Amino acid sequence: PLLPDTLDALPAGGDAVLVPLLFGRGHHVKHDLPRAAAAAAPRTRVRVADPLGPHPLLAEALHDRLVEAGWRDGPATRRHAGVVLAAAGSRDPDYGAAHLPGGPGPTGGIPALAALLGERLGGVPVVAAYASAAAPTVPEAVRALTARGRTRIAVASCFTAPGLFATRSAAAAPWLASAPLGPHPALARLVLHRYDRALARRAESAPPAYASV
Repeated sequence: PLLPDTLDALPAGGDAVLVPLLFGRGHHVKHDLPRAAAAAAPRTRVRVADPLGPHPLLAEALHDRLVEAGWRDGPATRRHAGVVLAAAGSRDPDYGAAHLPGGPGPTGGIPALAALLGERLGGVPVVAAYASAAAPTVPEAVRALTARGRTRIAVASCFTAPGLFATRSAAAAPWLASAPLGPHPALARLVLHRYDRALARRAESAPPAYASV
């Protein structure tokens, strides 16, 4: 179902939290979801949670999918391998920003997630790339890693499910490509974490309650 239909089906007078299954602060997170939340009011009070990335739990899920595809951690891999972190892409500059201005919520976009994955892989270089709407593309990132002397280049699929972008990104992998994240346990924990944080922010912003005696 479409999001407006789902919100309309909720009981009147209730609360809801929208957790975006998105990895950065692109147009959908900054504009489409807040508009949907505003349209549901006052019938339903809706709060939009932060997007999934960047977060260490997401790096954990990406690492596990690489291991499932044949990645082996070790000195030889760290010397010779590189990873392209393939994401959908967005024209919004915040989506591809390595660092965002201060404030609540996650800092950075897909490049920040690439840095987290690189740490998880023991210092292997990880380059963020995009399947549409932004640069570099996955083939361009592969060439950049090759120019740096990396001879075993993998593609880490930063997608929730199979689809055109995931298929195209995997096809550009010279070595191995991981599967989309799907129902990975770390991804499920991250969704719950974003939900809990959204509830906590709502509690922090609520006016104080006063008891009469």
